[in-house]
Amino acid sequence: MTEITNWFQSNLLTLNCNKTHFMQFLTKKQNERKIQIIAPNSINTNINSTKFLGLIIDNSLSWKDHIAALTSKLNKACYAIRSIKPFLSVDILRMICFSYVHSVMTYGILGGNAHPSNSNFKIKKRIIRIITNTSSHDPCCQLFKQLQILSLPSQYIFSLLVFVNKNTDLFQSNSEIHDLNIRFNYNLHLPSTNLTLVQKGVLCSGSKIYNHLPSNIKVLSNDTKLFKSTLKSYLIEHRWPETC
Repeated sequence: MTEITNWFQSNLLTLNCNKTHFMQFLTKKQNERKIQIIAPNSINTNINSTKFLGLIIDNSLSWKDHIAALTSKLNKACYAIRSIKPFLSVDILRMICFSYVHSVMTYGILGGNAHPSNSNFKIKKRIIRIITNTSSHDPCCQLFKQLQILSLPSQYIFSLLVFVNKNTDLFQSNSEIHDLNIRFNYNLHLPSTNLTLVQKGVLCSGSKIYNHLPSNIKVLSNDTKLFKSTLKSYLIEHRWPETC
């Protein structure tokens, strides 16, 4: 902390010690260690969660606090869309849905909203039914197709596969691991790990889902724009996996 404070002073900056905290990231089997970080004239507080670039990060990376905050935002958006629905066309309501619902749900979806919660998905379904003026008992799959909007799980899959396609240097194919000429040679190699948190992460999940993509989409990996448009159309038209 002394070195950090000196750096700030050397660069004509000031560190607000009263707003400076620290967080210990823990697994379920770890206990919090008693640590004190002392800054000039103050002691930094140990916190369990904090907001960083629009994401609420907690010390176990469970994202429960972030999803709770997201649910509150989506409920407000749902109420707003219900209130203005009688005065606007379906096309305008769809644009508003993209602006105030879709954008909120997709921001940080590979991190803070990595595993879409049932509550948030139900809110999105409710909004889709409001826009299309359908009953709460009507299935939503056809409504998502009608509006050309991805469901929340499909949006997660879309964002994940786009990330894989843009960051191929982070992944290895089976052919890079061994010289055997096998059927799945050009599939991505699955990282070996026993930690559940890692298995649910981008590298493992991305590799598994990418390997299940149809070959006619995989071959478009060199054309990002075409890859994204084809992938989106595929996810809208197909229930892969069951996402409605």
